[in-house]
Amino acid sequence: MAVQMNLETLEGVVERITFHSEESGYTVLRLRPTSFRRGQVDRNGLATVVGILPELQPGESVRFRGGWTHHAEYGGQFRAEDVQQMAPATVEGLRRYLGSGLIKGIGPATAQKIVDHFGMATLDILEASPDRLREVPSVGKHRAGLIARAWADQKQIKAVMLFLQSHHVSTGLAVRIYKAYGENAIEQVQKNPYQLAQDIYGIGFRTADQIARNMGLPFLAPERVAAGLVFALNELTEDGHVYAPRDAAIRKAAELLEVPVEACEAAIEGLRQTEQIVTESLPTHEGQVEAWYLPPLYYSEKGAANRLHGMLGSAVSRLRAIRTLDWSSFFERLAQSEDLKLTAQQQTAVREALTHKVSILTGGPGTGKTTTLHAVIHALEAIHASYALASPTGRAAKRLSEATGRPAQTIHRLLGFKPGTGFLTNEDSPLKADMLILDEASMLDLVLFYSVLRALTPDTHLLLVGDVDQLPSVGAGDVLRDLIRSGRLPVTRLATIFRQAGDSLIITNAHRINQGHMPDLHNGGTDFFLFTAEEPEAAADLLIDVVQNRIPARFGLHPIEDIQVLSPMYRGALGVGALNERLQAALNPPGRTAERLIGGRLFRVGDKVIQMRNNYDKDVFNGDLGRVQALDFTDQLLRVSVDGRFVDYDWADTGELSHAYAISVHRSQGSEYPAIVLPIMTQHYMMLQRNLLYTAITRARRLVVLIGSRKAIAMAIRNDKVLHRFSGLAWRLSGQVPPD
Repeated sequence: MAVQMNLETLEGVVERITFHSEESGYTVLRLRPTSFRRGQVDRNGLATVVGILPELQPGESVRFRGGWTHHAEYGGQFRAEDVQQMAPATVEGLRRYLGSGLIKGIGPATAQKIVDHFGMATLDILEASPDRLREVPSVGKHRAGLIARAWADQKQIKAVMLFLQSHHVSTGLAVRIYKAYGENAIEQVQKNPYQLAQDIYGIGFRTADQIARNMGLPFLAPERVAAGLVFALNELTEDGHVYAPRDAAIRKAAELLEVPVEACEAAIEGLRQTEQIVTESLPTHEGQVEAWYLPPLYYSEKGAANRLHGMLGSAVSRLRAIRTLDWSSFFERLAQSEDLKLTAQQQTAVREALTHKVSILTGGPGTGKTTTLHAVIHALEAIHASYALASPTGRAAKRLSEATGRPAQTIHRLLGFKPGTGFLTNEDSPLKADMLILDEASMLDLVLFYSVLRALTPDTHLLLVGDVDQLPSVGAGDVLRDLIRSGRLPVTRLATIFRQAGDSLIITNAHRINQGHMPDLHNGGTDFFLFTAEEPEAAADLLIDVVQNRIPARFGLHPIEDIQVLSPMYRGALGVGALNERLQAALNPPGRTAERLIGGRLFRVGDKVIQMRNNYDKDVFNGDLGRVQALDFTDQLLRVSVDGRFVDYDWADTGELSHAYAISVHRSQGSEYPAIVLPIMTQHYMMLQRNLLYTAITRARRLVVLIGSRKAIAMAIRNDKVLHRFSGLAWRLSGQVPPD
């Protein structure tokens, strides 16, 4: 029979958090105990506490229950089984507790004034008579009201946290749940925990299911199976699929839920009746398949096809004046006055863009897409036609504007997206332009493409510009490839590398990779290098040195502003997560600036961060990069500089941000950086694809550094099979059966 360990208690004040995992709750912290025995603390009087704990902050008074253990490397540690947060026992502890950022509206200076005024009665005053805060010098009526409300909210949050922590929900997610549902949070979670996955960013099915199971929901409960099926379909769309074949969706759901396939089949009709899924029979090379769609994707696919049919079938054109243009004279004038000398293929692309309703211009770097685009714009201006330039992301729009010398916007801004309403520019209020030019079209997902088409009248022209050999969109769909595959649109694929571009190894190697050849890896050029490493840990050490020291010393590039680390993976020693931790420690180490542990992640002033989802209220979008400028401990705000303007995030909203010293290759789409550093190892074999390597390399303007092995590069180049996405767009446009 197992002998149960006698639990001890350890009380003290949290000095600092060494590590906290938001996902698991595992924490390592340093505690200043109120009492201790010899050998339990270091020379600074601090003890190490480890365990699965809620998110704590420096300055909090706590009581742990657990036992002392000895770690072979780190020595004595107190392994906590549970924790009780306590009121501070001293005036100094009270000052630190209130000034830790725990209560919105109370920073260190205000905390000192309040505690100096009320002493150890401070917490009783906050609890019973918060209006008395107005007695404190320089704390006016407005500030006192804010603090009182924040104190009440904090009590509610703690109650929610106690409930959710019993179901293994992290503190960061608990705060988001409270923010979404307020004082009804516990009631809402108990009523339908699966609704959390729909309502709250960062909470997926697995978390919701864990809560539901802990609350006693039966394994085969119909609502659990139905939620699992919808989640499985969502997972497949997260992988880029517009629909899922019936068998694939059921199989994925059954595996996820660990239930028989029959249980999933029994839930299908209910999902159809409640319109949570839409089904349709589609053709494949092997016969008909029952396709399962989430409703937004189904209506976007059908709607996009119908609107394209309408544009292509309409004889009316806003560019009728182009018929009078003397093309030979026009191209001669461009060559003489603008120094734009177009090849015959480029000239064809210009004419097709202006004489066809919808056309596509594609090609790799250095093949003259921008020159061709310049010529299209000059032709539009020659006939006094109106036009708009747009891209899917802010960074891509900025590049488009710089390249053309004309204003460009994000698609969302051009079409006037309004949170809670949608796009204000639509079929009822269409875009007032004769032609729309969309750059970086490979990034277009299906839902966004449909929104674009809804904003165009049948007589408007649309030119899609992009590199079809790059990775497909992050969102569902494979729009650019589907449009090309349909055969309904004129497509110009530029292939000639111009001389000045050919002087760059970045461009010549990108094309070699795209054609299935090994790049030049002799390190004899000035802009493309391979540093060889065979083991992930050694490669990670080398990568840190390259970013922190070697590139800045040789090329004068700033390690944070100018160098972007891209990784094929999220996990492992060379994954995005681990590299961000190491690069933050190297490039923005502790002790220099203010920092705060928020939602299990350590944010520090100076950190490089990336926006992970579109936030239309803040006017920041998925993929926007920024730098943390300030941490406001009083109002619990994190300020980020994004493209020269400041964006404030409530601490509860920082789940939208991720550190960006390293980002995934997918996240880099549509962006360019002075230099990129890419680890590429055989351990990445699951992600090693030709278009991934090609996309990463083409993100760099001045310098590419690969860190890894020639074998891994060869593996990526050999793997030229673009991962197939289930989509019916090409079939709806032309009857073309989707590829296997």
